[in-house]
Formats: sequence, C-alpha cells, structure tokens
Amino acid sequence: MSDSQPDITTFRGMLKRGLQVSPEIRKGLWFTLTLAAVAASGRAAVPFLTQRITDFGLLAPTGVDVEYVVRLAIAGAIVLVFTAILAWRVRVRMVSASEKGLATLRIRAFDKVHELSVLTQNEEQRGRYVSRVTGDVETMRDLMQWTGAAMMIAALESTIVFLVMLAYSWQLSLIILLAFLPMVGSLIWIQPRVREAFRHVREQMADLLGRTSEQIVGVATIRAYGVQQRMRDELHQENEDILKAERRASLLASVNFSSTVIGQSLATGLALVGGTIMAVGGSMSVGTVVAMAFLVYQFSGPLMWIIEMLAEMQRAVVGWRRVLELVDQEVTVKDPGEDGTPIPHGRGDLDVEGVRLTYPGGPEVLKGVDLNVPAGKRIALVGTTGSGKTSLARLMSRFFDPSGGSVRVGGVDLKDVPHGSLRRSVAVVPQEGFLFDGSILSNLAYALPEASPEDLAHRSLAAFESLGLEGWVDALPLGLDTQVGPRGELLSAGERQLVSIARAYLRDPDLLILDEATSAVDPATEVRISRALEGLMQGRTAVVIAHRLSTAERADIVGVMEHGELIEVGPHRELVNAGGVYASLHQAWVSQTR
Repeated sequence: MSDSQPDITTFRGMLKRGLQVSPEIRKGLWFTLTLAAVAASGRAAVPFLTQRITDFGLLAPTGVDVEYVVRLAIAGAIVLVFTAILAWRVRVRMVSASEKGLATLRIRAFDKVHELSVLTQNEEQRGRYVSRVTGDVETMRDLMQWTGAAMMIAALESTIVFLVMLAYSWQLSLIILLAFLPMVGSLIWIQPRVREAFRHVREQMADLLGRTSEQIVGVATIRAYGVQQRMRDELHQENEDILKAERRASLLASVNFSSTVIGQSLATGLALVGGTIMAVGGSMSVGTVVAMAFLVYQFSGPLMWIIEMLAEMQRAVVGWRRVLELVDQEVTVKDPGEDGTPIPHGRGDLDVEGVRLTYPGGPEVLKGVDLNVPAGKRIALVGTTGSGKTSLARLMSRFFDPSGGSVRVGGVDLKDVPHGSLRRSVAVVPQEGFLFDGSILSNLAYALPEASPEDLAHRSLAAFESLGLEGWVDALPLGLDTQVGPRGELLSAGERQLVSIARAYLRDPDLLILDEATSAVDPATEVRISRALEGLMQGRTAVVIAHRLSTAERADIVGVMEHGELIEVGPHRELVNAGGVYASLHQAWVSQTR
C-alpha cells in the first residue's frame, strides 16, 4: 500500500478507496442526495398537515371546517405522490450508478488476478479468487442499489423529522431522544462484532467455494479411490460451520434491532404521556400531540430500518474490503509497458546469469544458475524430481521473477520486456495441454487473437499440415470445429497436446519452453507428438524439460540440474564421455530400456 493510498482496514479508508476504484458510484451523488432530502421533507410534511387539519379543521372554534380539511388532505396526497416519484428517481439513479461501479470493480479485480504472478496465485486456492471476483462483489449489490439508497433516505428523513419535532417542542424532543440511548450503546458494542462475524462467514464461504471447485475438477480421482463419502462429509461439515457463523452474526444483529423496538415503544409512550400533560396544561394543542406521535413513528421507523440493514451493510463492507484487498495486492511481475524494450524479432538467444529463486516461506530452490543457449539451439534440462528444472523454465517464461540474477532473451532482461512482446516471442507448451471449453479452432484463436475467422482457419490448417498432423485433423468428426469440452476432456491427453503444439506453432515464437509430454500416451501417439514437436522446434531456440533421456540425446546441449544447481552443461556425447552425473543417469537409463 502506497503512502497516499487510504488504509482500507478502517471504514472511512475503505469507503474512500472504494470510491477511488469505482468513481462511477459517486458520479451525481450530491444531486441524488438532494432528491432524497426533498423526498424526506415531503414525508415530514404529513404530520404537519395532520396537526393543521386537527387543530384548525376538525377542532376549529366554529366547528368542523370541511373545506379546510379537504384542501389540506388533497395537498397531503399531492405531496405523497410527489415524494414517491422522487424516491423512485433516487432508486433509479442509485441502481444505475452502482451497476457501473460494480462493473468497474469486477473488471479491476479480474484484471488483477491476471496480473498476479503464478507464484502469487499458487499461494491461494483458485476458488478464493473466484469468490472475491463474483460472490464478494455481489454482496455489495443490495447495499448500493437498495439498502444504501434506503439508508440514506432514512437518515435524511429521521434528521428532518427530528428538526420538525424540535420546532414543535424541543423539551419533548430531547426526552424522546433519550429513549434511544440504549440503542446507541448497543450499536457501539455490537457493530464491530457483527462485522467480524460476517468477515468470518465470507472467509468460510471462499474456502467452501475453493474446496467445491477442487472436488469437481478432481471428481475422477475421488471416484477412483472411493472417497466420495469422505468428501461429502467434509463439505457438510464446512456447511455446518458456515451455518453456525451465520446464526451468530444474525443473533448479534438482532440485538440491535430489538433495542430499536424498545426505544420506539418507549419514545412513543413518552411522547403521548408528555404531550398529554402539556396539552392539559395548555402549552400544546391536541393536533400537536397527534403530530408528535406521528413524528415519533416517522423518526423511529427509519432508524429501525437502518438498524435492520446494518447487518447487510456489514456483510457488504466485508465483501467490499476483500475485493479491494485483491485490487490493491502487489504485482510482483510488473509490465514495463511502453517504457520497456521489446525482444528483437528473430533473436531467441537465451542468457541466464546468477539466477536464484526462493519461494515464499520456503528454502532456496535455485542457487546461482548460469546458462547460455545460442539462438536456434535446443537444450534439454534433466535431473531428478525437485532438482529445479521446472522452476528454471518458469523463470525463462517470466511466470515469476528470480530472487536474484537475470534472465535475458535476445539480449534483453525479461523484467524490461513488455508483456505483449514477451508473449509474442516466448511460447510455453506445458506437460498437460490446457484447453478451454469450445472448439479446436476457438482454442487456436488464443495464438492469433486479431485474425479473422477465415484467416484463422486457413492458417490453422496450414500449421497442422506443417507439423504433419493433417491426417489427425481430417479424422476428427467436425475437423477444426470439433468440440473439446471443459478443460479439453472430450479429447485424449495426447490430442490435447497436439492442439497445444499447433497453438504454439501459430504464435511463431523465437523461444520455446517445453515440458516434455509423451510419458503418459500410447506409443503411436508418442511418435506423432514427437514428430510435431520436432516441427515446432525447427529453427527456434528451445528449452525442453526432458523426462526421458532419448530427448536429451537429440538436443544440442544438455543441462543437468541437481539440488537447484546446474552442475553439468554440454553436448550429450561429451557429457557421456566425461563420466559424471549425466553419464551415470544415461548408463542407468540405457540398461533399463535397451
């Protein structure tokens, strides 16, 4: 948080920051409040008209003045209709402003999720991000569209009504005000606890959404191990915990409402008793007593509404703060934008100098790695699980930044490269190709977002042909229009990988980061993927995380990782002849496979 940025841990700071993030909410707010004040004044005029009708119409010295009563009754009806129209306009303006503000907030939150590094995202369940972008934003809708508008009108109405009460009798008004002191004390004590209770509820809801999303994605594994009942029990327990938290929050909120009901009853009784005594003493008319009774209800009614809505407001405040926490979360992988230096086209040479990496709260996983890969060359990274191969590859694609040292592509430090240039020059093919729900063609469009549908289809077919995959495309039931399903699950693992390879080919990058993905497919598919990868890597700089040493044999350079260090680098033949770690790995692999 910058020095000039409000502290969102306080309500005032959160409100200020919220209006900064969503300025649409405050646009025209003063005019809206003016309309609300006029509407509130109109309602406060009704007790005044009632007093006039009683004293000068029904109890007139010369008898009932029917004409006077009818005239004021018509005036009261006109005032009520007018205030109803104003209240409707206030409602419309609040809905319009809040929808625009919520849309902006939702977009800002969604954009921030994409700006966060993979390292930062891995620290929290994906479902919790979904909860903030959707559920927490939605908790604010009622506050801004209905509760907020109603509370502002109610506050204005209570203020104006109390001013009218003071005009009638300041002594009786102060006595009535004392009746609400228990409510004030209750508010001061209860509200922080209500806010904390709803914060706990929102956190539990985020955990539940994260757990539910995880179980839906992993449903095959859950069924394979027969643990459906255990998973259901866990979700049921989380639901029970949320129910208990909701009950506690609602119970606390009900205490406030009960104190308001007591205050209203006590105030009404004081108004009637005090007003009657004053009327008998001649210092107050009968109409004024009636008006004061009406005014007490008009004063306490909005207060009861405000207290009732305070619980919803606390829920919305918690959600608003959680979204703002996401919006203000520090971006560790920053885009230099126009001030950056693009990677020169055709330059895929890779330089890694003194790279170190420490995961948050964990040990150092990369310990001063140095590596140089000339443009157009292929390097295979080998090593045991946990040796640092994947971490180093992710730094090369700038999924996160190193703790020390630098990674340069085309002579440019990746920290100085605009994200657009980086994604055009560096492509990543993961071990498991991820596809979005839709057709094969729609997934290929991510590589060429600006291409027309006709151009995309033409270039996609050309890409599959160049990779030697035209036969596979022709065998698909709908060709490029074949649907892949959620996460690409209508295709086999090998087929998903073929689409990922074609997508990277269409991007035409200078540097490829490949996590070899042939270990979990049948031999025929493995051959097809291997041939496609050969076509993809042709003429490009490639970094391959090699799970099989047959891949290392075909590479120009082999890098051996061990405990976060690059201990051996060189051509395959040289490393085998050197008799070091790689030679031992290769000998063991040969003895097992040949």
